[in-house]
Amino acid sequence: MGFPLGLNPIPDSSEKGDKGKCPSSSPSFLATLRPIELPAPRSVPSAVVVRRLFLDTPSFSPRPKPDSSEFSFQSSAGHLCLDILLVVAIFLMATTASSPPLHILVREPEGFSLWNGPPFANGQPSVKLDRTPCTSTMFSTDGSRLMVIRSDSAVGVYDCSNFKEIRNFEIPNLVTAALSPCGTYLQTFQKSSTPQEKNVILWKVESGESVYQLLQKNITKTTWPSIRFSSDEAVACRLATNEIQFFDGCDFSKGFKYRLRVPGVAAVELSKTPGSHIAAFVPESKGVPASVQIFACREDQQSQPVARRSFFRCSSVQLHWNYGSTGLLVVVQSDVDKTNQSYYGESKLNYLTTDGAHEGLVPLRKEGPIHDVQWSYSGSEFAVVYGFMPAKATIFDKKCNPLLELGTGPYNTIRWNPKGKFICLAGFGNLPGDMAFWDYREKKQLGATKAECSVTSEWSPNGCYFMTATTAPRLQIDNCIKIFHHNGSLFFKKMFDKLYQAEWKQESPESFGEVAELIKSIDSLKVEEQKPQGQTARSSQNSAKVTSTNMPAQKPAAYRPPHAKNAATVQAELFGESSSETLSKNALRNKKKREKQREKKAAEAGSALSDS
Repeated sequence: MGFPLGLNPIPDSSEKGDKGKCPSSSPSFLATLRPIELPAPRSVPSAVVVRRLFLDTPSFSPRPKPDSSEFSFQSSAGHLCLDILLVVAIFLMATTASSPPLHILVREPEGFSLWNGPPFANGQPSVKLDRTPCTSTMFSTDGSRLMVIRSDSAVGVYDCSNFKEIRNFEIPNLVTAALSPCGTYLQTFQKSSTPQEKNVILWKVESGESVYQLLQKNITKTTWPSIRFSSDEAVACRLATNEIQFFDGCDFSKGFKYRLRVPGVAAVELSKTPGSHIAAFVPESKGVPASVQIFACREDQQSQPVARRSFFRCSSVQLHWNYGSTGLLVVVQSDVDKTNQSYYGESKLNYLTTDGAHEGLVPLRKEGPIHDVQWSYSGSEFAVVYGFMPAKATIFDKKCNPLLELGTGPYNTIRWNPKGKFICLAGFGNLPGDMAFWDYREKKQLGATKAECSVTSEWSPNGCYFMTATTAPRLQIDNCIKIFHHNGSLFFKKMFDKLYQAEWKQESPESFGEVAELIKSIDSLKVEEQKPQGQTARSSQNSAKVTSTNMPAQKPAAYRPPHAKNAATVQAELFGESSSETLSKNALRNKKKREKQREKKAAEAGSALSDS
């Protein structure tokens, strides 16, 4: 697929009627524009596309810099006003033409609304969907559907391609609901009116019919949603007593297809992309240590676990699958720290692979709790924030070899952007909100800032913006949304009387181009004006005059309150240091008096010694 771009030979500035005019705005130039077909931006590196744009324009002569792969472009004096920004804008539009727009969901007490995401036209976001009353909202994992709970008996599902409601469900005594990853199914939990009533129902969104029902007494963080799906919804499973039941993700009419017996299983985590393996956690019981086991999801491969790890002093676990379903990170948490170093117990980080190549602890270089863990989008690296404050952050490869140290600081949160290039290291919750932004590929820190009292934080789907939100009921004051650039500079901030939810509409990272390559290519472009020799000499003389006459203005001194003006002088006198402050007349007079008195006393002491 190509894109049209008008870049024809630019008419000479000496052409009649066009002398002294900008060629990009002259009628003769506009008449000569013709479309040029170039490859799609995502099919070739953006640097190649940008360079080709200028190489195909005869009025520019590319000149490589010595010992550099960058290019600068010379143009004649008449063509200096060529609108380079127009070329860059066209290229930007071509690069982002196939990329989906960004959207932000904002929920307040009156309901939720949907904003068009950055960049904003006039510094403020425009509204994509007006405020709609609701009590809870949730996007599907792929961002194709939006679930809206309006009351204790009504659930609506929206199609995110046009944000039109496609189905409304009336469910009495509704407690909570959840969408499947692709938005095909809606799962609801309602209060039971009788002990035998099946209160968990799986609905097919398109038809609105119930496809599966089951009885569940209560829900917890580890047992909801009751039915778990892989990212493509090809595999579905459910945790039951001492077993895991597997379903056909396309047909629930026959019930579960097969079951996997795991005595004492308390929590499961199905790998998402692809849904090839499942991790099962069995807590301690009667002196038998707790364990995490990995099984294959295929029925003919479930006789034995492909990996297993046992733990002593284990109260709970957090299971983190990587993209590709080849590795599992297990954060083991104990309620009691026998070393008495932490009131919150102790935690360890274990790593298991589906091929059995690694089963053991991740070698961390500092003692203390595991604050946060996250895999990169490629699934080849993972980042860990660990240790007593100031915490340490390290990136490891799939063999647990350290790749990059991100330093230490008041951090407990790490967020890896969907493109795998930028990382945000932050300290939220009871920490002051420090944030450090890193470029992982370049192995350097881009910037640092603060977002105090943040409750939620996440990268945008295209990986260019980082949003934090201070929400209720965690915090009832200073509710706000902040959006930062990838380097930590503040892009947007909005305050709310009360804010319940703020999140990005999810999109696949593959649908966005490599923004970093585009930025780098545009930064490497420079336009130099080629002047006649006479003009060059004259301009150099003028520039010398300007440089000699226009000296930089001195910055005004910072304001200091009256009570602090003599603070430095007092401190210098107390500690015997020299003060840089200008003393007043009275202070100088008193200083001279003290010096004379000291000299007089010294002279008297000297004469007394000589007399004796």
